[in-house]
Amino acid sequence: MIEFAALLLVSTLFGGMMLYSFGFAPMVFSALKGEVAGRFIRDAFPWYYLFVIVASAVSGAILLLVNFGSAALMLATCAVAIYARQLLMPQINAARDEQLQGNAQAKGRFGRLHGFSVLLNFVQLIAAGYVLYRFL
Repeated sequence: MIEFAALLLVSTLFGGMMLYSFGFAPMVFSALKGEVAGRFIRDAFPWYYLFVIVASAVSGAILLLVNFGSAALMLATCAVAIYARQLLMPQINAARDEQLQGNAQAKGRFGRLHGFSVLLNFVQLIAAGYVLYRFL
């Protein structure tokens, strides 16, 4: 029963991350005008990260009872999401604001920070996918 609960949580995490990354975010930018889409995504990201934090923390805690390696991956995913939400996202938002105000250097900083956040998200997706694979 505990393994099934962990499987449900990790699969929900993986599916939610896939949907947000490859469905929701691209759809917002295709359906809304640039500035409105950017504002909407900016407002949605804290909720996305909160979802990742809660799902990975709870699944990690449950997995401590079943498989330490999988638990460690989920708890690391949680830690990365906390970092991204609390530290990286404000830096990305500040760089984007500066870029919109005409600061040419901010464009490069925004690109690097945003690229780093995409990389972290991809690594988290791989971690969740690997934990699911271990259930096979």
